[in-house]
Amino acid sequence: MSPSSIHMPFTRVALTCVLAATAFTAAQADSKRTVVPLLPKYQQECAACHIAYPPGMLPASSWARMMGSLDKHYGADASLDEASVREISGWLKVHAGTYKRVSEEPPQDRITKSAWFVRKHRKLDAPVWQHASVKSAANCAACHTRAEQGDFDDSGLKFPAGLDARYRRAWSD
Repeated sequence: MSPSSIHMPFTRVALTCVLAATAFTAAQADSKRTVVPLLPKYQQECAACHIAYPPGMLPASSWARMMGSLDKHYGADASLDEASVREISGWLKVHAGTYKRVSEEPPQDRITKSAWFVRKHRKLDAPVWQHASVKSAANCAACHTRAEQGDFDDSGLKFPAGLDARYRRAWSD
């Protein structure tokens, strides 16, 4: 057996492994279970008022518009110094959602109006969102026990305290 005939199968195996690893990494990057560690500045500034939403929940264009209009951030002035805006904007752009479910820009760049959010929450009755323990659709932590960690898997759902049991059909806890 010549050295080149030994080398050829090894090269094919190595190439196959590299391609498989690349495909796995790409798939993992768009997985709903991938949790991007939050930028400390983003966590500090955004989580002061609401949870620091994972950047993959919106496309880069939505984040860019949001960061460009912080003085009118959904009815509040969330202005930041220029250096913070640049740092957070750059991080959001790199980690923004690129997979199919966030490819569309939602109305008013609101996560709660995105097609995937509406589809995932379609079984919830309107009164659930107004309940005192929920307050709004943007209060993810009211039902998702690991929302602060960026984990919104259905296995971490809890039925909101004080909510009438007739609305329980959407929960499995």
